[in-house]
Amino acid sequence: MTEVELRQLRYFVAVAEELNFGRAAERLLIAGPSLSQQIKALERDLGVRLFDRDRRSVSLTPAGAALLPHTRALLNRADDLRRRAGRLSGSESLRLGHVNWLPPDLSSRTAAVAQVHIDAWVAPSHTQAARVADGSLALAVCWVRTEDLKRLGLKARLIGADRLYAVAKGADTSDVAARDTDVLIDDDVISWASWNVYAEELASTTGARAVQIADGGVTGPAFFDHVRRSRRPIVNCPKGQTTPLPSDLVRRQVVAPKVHWTWSLVWRGNEERAGVHAIVDALCGGVCDLGIHAPDAWLPADDPYALPG
Repeated sequence: MTEVELRQLRYFVAVAEELNFGRAAERLLIAGPSLSQQIKALERDLGVRLFDRDRRSVSLTPAGAALLPHTRALLNRADDLRRRAGRLSGSESLRLGHVNWLPPDLSSRTAAVAQVHIDAWVAPSHTQAARVADGSLALAVCWVRTEDLKRLGLKARLIGADRLYAVAKGADTSDVAARDTDVLIDDDVISWASWNVYAEELASTTGARAVQIADGGVTGPAFFDHVRRSRRPIVNCPKGQTTPLPSDLVRRQVVAPKVHWTWSLVWRGNEERAGVHAIVDALCGGVCDLGIHAPDAWLPADDPYALPG
């Protein structure tokens, strides 16, 4: 089969698993109309209708249900063929996705064990985790919860962590209690799904005030504008950790508790490629707890590295 035909089969599997064209398109990182057109083209090529769909629901037809396990098996064989060819040629390249952070010494730590190709498509954590699950990526650095790992059939190891701080106007750079901060939650649940989940739990457990926004201002210039309009410091999300602050704003450490965000290296639970496991060991083998287990540290309850109780 050509690459286009294999891609259409991957689209079929994604829609069959989601039973929702919008969610499947988000997972596949393509436009909804394009996905619908590709499924219709596949149905024409196969000569059968794969889905019954109307404005409210999507369901597999009997033909679609019968073909689904064979399609999965075919895709698995195609993936295995590519892996075997890569090993025989000595040029197997493993694709790694990320959100906005990678270890600065990634290349030097992995050069001896595998060829790592950094995927150019920077996407939110939930999207990158889904791409690992469906085989589009071999690994990804992202934020995940334990429930995400179980649902997607992934494994994870700690690779990094950010201690979040607050940004405020004025000249006061003293520590600020989490309960005296604001945390922004954006209406764009596709782009900010992971952050919103994290921020909502941060607010509910620490007493920080959740502020609903609709302008993508969790980071960037819009975030700084929110700070300027606010009477309270606003927690800075991980995507803004390296952004220089404007001269009229200051950074304040959040305490009581100290708020942390973890970065996981994730891979498929049934992964058999030795190169993937070698990369995991090379990147995560020397990682300590990075302060996330200190008595005054805070992690979401379902964070994979949160201590029991």
